Amino acid sequence: MISFALSPEFNQKVTVQPDGYITLQSAGSLSVMGMTVPETVEAIKKAYTKTLHEPIVDVDLLDFQKAYFIVTGQVTKPGQYDLRYDLTVSEAIAMAGGFMPTAKTRVYLYHRSATGWVEARELKLSDFLHGKNVNEDVGVRSGDMIFVPEKTITKVRKYIPYGIGVPVLY
Repeated sequence: MISFALSPEFNQKVTVQPDGYITLQSAGSLSVMGMTVPETVEAIKKAYTKTLHEPIVDVDLLDFQKAYFIVTGQVTKPGQYDLRYDLTVSEAIAMAGGFMPTAKTRVYLYHRSATGWVEARELKLSDFLHGKNVNEDVGVRSGDMIFVPEKTITKVRKYIPYGIGVPVLY
């Protein structure tokens, strides 16, 4: 929300577009990507210097993309969760309801790097869960995805009759 103390006719609500630009009434487009709120105020003042003499501008952030992580695969409640505080992978899996009986404890953590590439890391949580390698339980960052794969035996079991060695009566 952009407010002009002495020129309320210029007050407006704007949305930062995916490319980082906002469109200002009577001043055109302005890139605000990576700016703090005070930096944005200064940029808006500069954008309006041709229209207004020393404008007094106030910017209020109404909404923003909150930090999140995703847990998918063999967990009880897969989905997207808010990242409100520092979490480890095992804590994130616990938030998603924990491992299903069909889950492997070898999970994959995917993280988008600043260069746009995705980094994948395999974590052997069985060691951590048995108190062996506590360094295997790493921190979760905003935008991370945790994938818990299915055990191989559960993939195959559905094709094997339950009574091996026992005649099947039809």
